This record gives sequence, C-alpha cells and structure tokens, in this order.
Amino acid sequence: MKRAVSNNSAAASAVKSGSRPLHVERALRERKIDEVERRERSGKFGIYGGKFVPETLISCLGKLEADFNYVLHDAEFQVCGAGYYLKREDLNHCGAHKMNNAIAQAMIAKRMGRQRVVAATGAGQHGVATAAVCAKLSLDCIIFLGSEDMEKQASNVFLIKLLGAQMTRVEGSFKDASSEAIRQWMNDLEGSYYLTGTVVGPRPCPCMVREFQSIIGRETRRLAMKRWGGWPDAVVACIGSGSNALGIFHEFVGDEGVRLVGVEAAGSGLDSGRHAATLATGHVGVYHGAMSYLLQDQEGQVLGAHSVGVGLHYPGVGPELSFLEDTMSRIPYRHRRRSSERKLCPTLPDSTKVVVNCSG
Repeated sequence: MKRAVSNNSAAASAVKSGSRPLHVERALRERKIDEVERRERSGKFGIYGGKFVPETLISCLGKLEADFNYVLHDAEFQVCGAGYYLKREDLNHCGAHKMNNAIAQAMIAKRMGRQRVVAATGAGQHGVATAAVCAKLSLDCIIFLGSEDMEKQASNVFLIKLLGAQMTRVEGSFKDASSEAIRQWMNDLEGSYYLTGTVVGPRPCPCMVREFQSIIGRETRRLAMKRWGGWPDAVVACIGSGSNALGIFHEFVGDEGVRLVGVEAAGSGLDSGRHAATLATGHVGVYHGAMSYLLQDQEGQVLGAHSVGVGLHYPGVGPELSFLEDTMSRIPYRHRRRSSERKLCPTLPDSTKVVVNCSG
C-alpha cells in the first residue's frame, strides 16, 4: 500500500514538475516518429502538399516516388566509395595557389634591388597575386595579359588595376603574353625582375617556382598524418604548364605507395587538334628558354592550346614534369573534358584516400 502511494506521489510530482516518466516519453517519441513516417509516405504535411497535377503526370510521379523510396533502402545506392579530400589552395589570399610563389619572388626582387616587376598571366590569378605583393612591397608592376584571356577575366583585370599595377594587353593568349613579358624584361635587365608564375622557362625559373609551391605538398602530408595517420593513396592535380601539379606532387615523388595522377585538358578531343594535352600528344622541343614537351606540328612550329579552362592555355609543360613522364610510370596523365573522377573512382577500393588539389 505504501509502495502504491509512493508511485502515485512520484507520478504526481512528475506531472507537477512538467516532466514525464521514461516509458511515457518513449511512447510519445515513437508515436511522433510514426506520424512523421506516415506524412513522408503520404507526401502531405497536414493539409499542405499533395499532388495537384494533370492526370497525365500522376503515373510518372508515382513511378518517381516508388524509385525514390526504393533507393533510400538500397544498400548499393548508399555505397560511398573512396574518401576524397580537397587541398583548398583556392582559399589563399587572392583566390589561388599563385600567392605562394608571388610573395617569395617579389621578396627576391626586392633583395636584388629591382624597382619594377614584370609578369604574364593567363587566368589572371598570377597577375592579381603579383600586383598585390608589389603593392605591399612598393614595387612598380606591369602585367601582360592576352586579348583572348582578357575578355574572359574581366574581374581579375579589374582587381589588377585596382591594386595599382599597369595592365598591358597583348594580342593572342597566355603564350603571347609570356613572350611579350620576357621581351619587356630584356629591355631593362638591371631595373626589372621577371616574376614567372609557373614551372616553365630557363633555369632557375622552374626550380624556383616548384620550390615555392612545394608548400602545397608538405602541408598535404602533414594534414594527412593528422587526419588519418598516413599519407594519401592517390594525389590528383590538373596540369597546364604545371605549377600546382608539381607543388603537390614533389613531396610524394619518392613515396612508392602514393599514386600521382595528372589531369590534362582534352578540349574538343585529342584527335581534334583543339586541346591542351601536351604530355599526351606533344613532342620534345625548345620554347621560352627550356627544353620540354610541346604541342607542335611536323615542322616544329608551336601550336596553340585549347581548353575552356583559361589557365590551361599553354602549349608546353614544365621540364620537370616532362622528366617525370619519361622516367616514372607512377604518374598516369588522364585527359578529360570534364573530370578525372569518372575514370578514377571505379578503380579504387572503399578504403582509399584521395587528395585533389584545388588550385584556384
């Protein structure tokens, strides 16, 4: 009798305090879940929702709903596959990996006593980064940009001018802008500094850019060790002339267990003549002061590159990447119009860790 009184007292106390016994809470929670599931199945939320459509759509919508409910409980549909991680170089100041190199080279220019920096840019990101560091270090700055690229990169052109740099338009694309920038530098070797943004050109330019961009790979290794206690199984990077690719590849070249995947732009197709897949279809030649693979015709004349990605409009590739292409079978170069994941994903086990370099 005392126990019953005690239970009644506890219930009264629970009601008075606003709380409910555990079994009551559980029952109410299950009822709410059932109500939500019924609403989901009916497609209505009280008086809201429904299927107020022409009769001709009823069958189509019914099939869509049936397939939707099926895949929600289909184990194969829920398979996640390999783990993909993004190295977000696009979050750097000025929106790209280009800042890694621009800061270091501008400091060298200052150390050498140069008063003016000359640079060429394609997508505009190297131009913005160079203009920014020159403004910071009180250096005059001239940026050369191809007319074809200038029309596509209006926002970067605006930023370059806003940062106080002189913007010079060159007829053509990035390769033409690079040639003009080099000529400008040669006219004033004592007062000017040619700040190259990629791993092409005469020695020591490719080594300098690769060294300053290799921070990408070192950070990737450190972050991978912190995240899962090892390094990636595969590293993927796009390849134009090669600065972002070498920046992340260089750290892992000596690691046999890391698969390095370079992705070139196939443009309208490798057989169309309108692409930027230099390593896939190019031949050895000399361009902008260095020997490397180039897009060229049978007479040795350099061809134009084509891609929707403005930053890939270059008919050559860095000499170090050419060397790796010849000596290392671990770096397959895939040639895609859209993305490499469609070919890479199905070949990888679920436990694979893949890092994709988002260069900006």
